[in-house]
Amino acid sequence: MKNNKSGNTHTDKNPNISDKIFSPFKRFFCNKSKSKHIRNMRIKRHLFKLGNRYTPRYLVFATDITIVAISSFILDLMRGTLLRMPSYYLMDGFMERFVSTIVVFAASFFIFRTYRGIVRYSGTRDALRLFVSVITAIFTLYIVSEITRHVTGEPIFDSFLMQVILGMLVMLNLAVMRFGIKYLYNEKIAENIKDRTRVMVLGTNPESAILAKKLRDEEQSKYVPVALLQIDNDKSAAFEIDGIPMVKYDPEKVVEIFAKYRCDTMIFEQTHIKALKNGGIDPFLYANIKVMQFYENSIEHRKGDKSISVSSNIQNLQIEDLLERDEIKLDNTQIREYIEGKCVMVTGAAGSIGSEIVRQLSRLNARQIILFDNAETPMHNLYLETKKNGYKDKVVLFIGDIRNKIRLEEAFIKYSPQVVFHAAAYKHVPMMELHPGESVRTNVGGSKNLADMSLKYNVEKFVMISTDKAVNPTNVMGASKRLAEIYVQSLALKIKKENSSSTQFMTTRFGNVLGSNGSVVPLFKEQITEGGPITITDKRIVRYFMTIPEACELVLEAGCIGKGGEIFVFDMGHPVKIYEMAKRMIMLSGLKPYIDIDIVETGLRHGEKLYEEVLNDKESTTATIHEKIMVGKVREYDYNDVSPLIDNLLNIAEHGDSMQIVKKMKEIVPEYISQNSVFEQLDKK
Repeated sequence: MKNNKSGNTHTDKNPNISDKIFSPFKRFFCNKSKSKHIRNMRIKRHLFKLGNRYTPRYLVFATDITIVAISSFILDLMRGTLLRMPSYYLMDGFMERFVSTIVVFAASFFIFRTYRGIVRYSGTRDALRLFVSVITAIFTLYIVSEITRHVTGEPIFDSFLMQVILGMLVMLNLAVMRFGIKYLYNEKIAENIKDRTRVMVLGTNPESAILAKKLRDEEQSKYVPVALLQIDNDKSAAFEIDGIPMVKYDPEKVVEIFAKYRCDTMIFEQTHIKALKNGGIDPFLYANIKVMQFYENSIEHRKGDKSISVSSNIQNLQIEDLLERDEIKLDNTQIREYIEGKCVMVTGAAGSIGSEIVRQLSRLNARQIILFDNAETPMHNLYLETKKNGYKDKVVLFIGDIRNKIRLEEAFIKYSPQVVFHAAAYKHVPMMELHPGESVRTNVGGSKNLADMSLKYNVEKFVMISTDKAVNPTNVMGASKRLAEIYVQSLALKIKKENSSSTQFMTTRFGNVLGSNGSVVPLFKEQITEGGPITITDKRIVRYFMTIPEACELVLEAGCIGKGGEIFVFDMGHPVKIYEMAKRMIMLSGLKPYIDIDIVETGLRHGEKLYEEVLNDKESTTATIHEKIMVGKVREYDYNDVSPLIDNLLNIAEHGDSMQIVKKMKEIVPEYISQNSVFEQLDKK
């Protein structure tokens, strides 16, 4: 109900007189305005769709022929001026020239397929193809004209000069048409795509220039490059490349540079990854610049292939790519020669290291790969992956536990493996600190079972995967791996001394693996996705890191060059501060530490130490044929002394309590000193 000035009321169903009078006009003009708006929107949408649609080849061909026809007509209009002929001769022989020109050019365009290129992407190759087709057509017309001269006495063209001018007209008009359309598309339609992200491309080398051009010209591209960022190793003196300006990089002026071009994203391709390592990325991250990488080995093959999206291969930079050292590169030829045609067993095959070893063995053409693990679902997933990649005929799944001697022996009897890669182990330090019995039964007992079976069934090589936590261990997990190392090495020395077997036993020892199950990288990624906080135990903690493929290459290389009894260690470069890694991961996600994502210290976990050791200094290692791989000088044990001690420890692990188990471990490995653990009381005693 509404009140009028007189106090009377009326409902909305009874409008006043002015509403009755003007409402039809309001509806008319409002509806007309609305209809016009809708119509304009439809027209824009239709034009946009037309702009994104490829022109049919027949239409391009017809347009080219039309341009030839127009050029031929223009030439005839010019004949009087060029040849100083009377006006009544201007159209003399016009039809012969016109028809001959159309037929010859149509044939030339068809032969050279000038109509097949996408007009909006016309480039130097398209221009060259047009030039060759026009030159061919002109010389063909010259030949036709000379033939008619000898047959009829009257040439089609008055002189060769006229044909050259015709060719120039046709070439000019075709080029103007193509590059005009390209300009209109790139400058008008592409600029109307409002959701494009303004980016800078790192580098001015050919690869970066090609990437920038592809991003700019790509249909439905997510990015528009506004500048090329020139770094010191780029040797270009140009001020711009293909219309994209070059900017000199200054680490201290990153904010000003990106603000000037109104963008907050940088894209780079793989040749410039080294420039971002060892802190090179920090100026961008601290300036809140989003750093993205083009994940492709080369984009040269993209020339002419418009169906591949460059934008789809641009992803956020991963922390693994910023590993602060150069990746190890090994010669796979020697490894392939050794692995090819052999039956290989991989224990812990469903784990991070084991599954990557399986992938590499598949590519190295192993005859058969036995996947031994007790994790059913991951094993099945790995089998599906090998099946998808065409390796299913090589792979055999074998569900079993290395602690079960009977099941383990079944695998050796059935498949007779020639090489064994032992990756099965418990590895989580806090978990094993709570369950030392399980750590001993699996890491020590399982390794002993596997080594004994390898010796019994004449395996050629046995490679055990250990950890840097076995060096001066401070926790149960590290001590259990050291005990496994001791048993395997003592067994190798025994058979070498007695010359009782040809089986070669060796161990590889390395640090943390980026991206493995339970490592800090997946944990930090999950915490960032959930909005934080990121939890670290201590800001002072440093760790050595390597990638999963590197770790597996090392394992395979050890199996190839080892002669038996070695403990191989890897030069892992400089250690990485976990705290710095956490901050970089937050900034790589486009967020700010302590503002968007908090970082919280939780205190050292049981058995955890601040600094890991890999025993890679020159005083405690000897060199091998690879500069990055060394043999550790460690205390050697006599097998006859070690074997009963290990058996006694395993017996205690079956029936004793945790204190008894750890006490026995410390007796065998005197350098095992607990840290942040309830077992520290044993060290005091």
